[in-house]
Amino acid sequence: MKQTACGPDSTDRAILNALQEGFPLVHRPFAAAAKALGISESDLIRRLERMQAARLITRFGPFYDAAAMGGAFCLCAMEVPPERFEEVAEQVNAFPEVAHNYARDHRLDMWFVLATETAAGITTTADAIEAQTGLVVLRFPKLREFYIGFRVAA
Repeated sequence: MKQTACGPDSTDRAILNALQEGFPLVHRPFAAAAKALGISESDLIRRLERMQAARLITRFGPFYDAAAMGGAFCLCAMEVPPERFEEVAEQVNAFPEVAHNYARDHRLDMWFVLATETAAGITTTADAIEAQTGLVVLRFPKLREFYIGFRVAA
């Protein structure tokens, strides 16, 4: 499959599929991952940068289990007036504790995840977002974890 301006080629797809399964924890992880894919380290890095710039992927990096390290996660939602959505999104996204932020077609139209070093950090950060935006942050803490083995075939 040849790479086009609007989508990944077969090598990009192989990269996406392989790296969802893990990333080598070695001195030169990109070199090890590239070797397993049959490409050069520089090609792998270039392709990941290009896919991110083209928004084919939104991020490349690890997911940490904050709770296992003593921290906390919390799913949050806000009802944001449409005329303020972009302004509020910028305010919310400026907090380093915000891990994800999504617009939804619902009365609660902004959903985001807070990840903090301590459980108390959730309250502190959500309260700060409320103070800055003047809007209520609804908090949905995780009560039980389910492992679903989420993987997307590229």
